[in-house]
Amino acid sequence: MYSPFLAKTSDYPFGIEVERAEGVFIYDKLGNKYYDLIAGIAVSNIGHQNPEVIKGLKNQIDKHLHVMVYGEYSQSIQNKLAEEFTKHLPESLNCLYVVNSGTEANEAAIKLAKRATQKTRIVAFDGAYHGSTHGSLSISGNEEKKYAFRPLLPDVFHLPFNDLDALDFIDRRVAGVIIEPIQGDAGVRIPSVEFMQKLRKICDKYCILLIADEIQTGMGRTGKMFAYEHFGIIPDVLTIGKAFGGGMPIGGLVTSQKLMSLFNHNPKLGHITTFGGHPVSCAGALAGLQVLIKNNLIESVEEKGQLFEDLLQHTLVKEIRRKGLMFAIEMESPDIVQKVVEGCKNIGVLSFWFLSCPESFRIAPPLNITKEQIKKSSSLILKVFSSIKASI
Repeated sequence: MYSPFLAKTSDYPFGIEVERAEGVFIYDKLGNKYYDLIAGIAVSNIGHQNPEVIKGLKNQIDKHLHVMVYGEYSQSIQNKLAEEFTKHLPESLNCLYVVNSGTEANEAAIKLAKRATQKTRIVAFDGAYHGSTHGSLSISGNEEKKYAFRPLLPDVFHLPFNDLDALDFIDRRVAGVIIEPIQGDAGVRIPSVEFMQKLRKICDKYCILLIADEIQTGMGRTGKMFAYEHFGIIPDVLTIGKAFGGGMPIGGLVTSQKLMSLFNHNPKLGHITTFGGHPVSCAGALAGLQVLIKNNLIESVEEKGQLFEDLLQHTLVKEIRRKGLMFAIEMESPDIVQKVVEGCKNIGVLSFWFLSCPESFRIAPPLNITKEQIKKSSSLILKVFSSIKASI
């Protein structure tokens, strides 16, 4: 199934040999059909193989692929994406730098915070996941994933998430604060409005850039275009990825034109990337955004999330944490989580675990999943719950 010449990320991969995918389903080489309730970890928000996205990709491929490193040539598909995307953002977030991934966007955001403020300290939060490259790993909060690669970046400080008093640590020495408005791999941890608004006020007080990592939460996943909208704040910098590409690899750094222009001088080419803004990925992102908006997919996210939550009530479930269609379903132990995820896979439902929350499993289906599909997939999950419960 796995070529010995292809690198793996663990000794125990999930083990589905994918043949094709369409809508909310993945099909393996044996002809088995799976409800995809993880959407590539919050990537396929508009489902697999959306016809409009495929059309956009083919149209761009017929024109050109890579032609030059980012920023040196004017490419119409990049311009169209930036213009269309920023229409849906506050006026202060009016400039998009297209990169290769969400992780690269976070790397660029750290650089921008230091460049803009001429300070060095970065504050992040316990439990955070911002990527796996050196800089993004430094600001992530799971020590189990970090210790083997130390020393990491200096002047990075982690605070308890959703702890009002802990925010008092932040002072004028800090260049930037990076936060997931809703933590993803920590197990869908939702802060209070009071916490997020106090953080915004502190950043304003000390001229600190507030960076919202919306790589998992963005593009409608939580019932808003971006999760920061739930808290009545606007970040100085927004980082995006995953669902932004419509299924293609892409990321984005979004801020004001004034702040973004700091990458243009002292030094020149302050952030450069060969394949960032790849025209085919931009075409996928533009088409995906248009599908999301044209079909009003975000409007029904909360209703669908509530339906899932109502249907998945069971004595095996300790807690359900969610916002929109971003779920963590907590069990009594990691062993039960393992049995649930494997049991669901065996009967045609794909869920997944979290990096930093072993007692919970995740659900993050395409936003265009239908109510009937929610009911059917939930009934299968409940069968797994009941089977496990009976064996305990």
